[in-house]
Amino acid sequence: MRNFEAESRREQPALPPIKITEDESRRLSSLANSSMDLFPRVAHFLAREMERATVTDENNLRGVIRMGSKVTYRDDETGASREVVLVYPHEANIELNRISVLTPVGAALIGLSPGQRIDFETPHRRTRGLTVLAVSE
Repeated sequence: MRNFEAESRREQPALPPIKITEDESRRLSSLANSSMDLFPRVAHFLAREMERATVTDENNLRGVIRMGSKVTYRDDETGASREVVLVYPHEANIELNRISVLTPVGAALIGLSPGQRIDFETPHRRTRGLTVLAVSE
């Protein structure tokens, strides 16, 4: 008999390590929990990211994507680069390149640093990858 759970774990790429402050972890975990009914997939993804994140203090987060960070990332499928600011849902404005952490891309970006790559699931259940190119406050 085959072990399907072990096989599915092997097929998924390893997730990059991420860091976050205790305050942001608490706030984002609460946001994920309160959004489970409206946005179940991305809320579960964000909750999982908060569970696996290393909680650290502000001094250890230079170059790490946090709420309010300006981020340049590359879509690994198209090769296109994009610059966005990661914000809470009420601050999101796609015309101003302000993306919510409660989107698949936003949840994937939180806690990453330049050079790190992550795969995430789109609303259409496709797996996409992105690589962080630059982060600024």
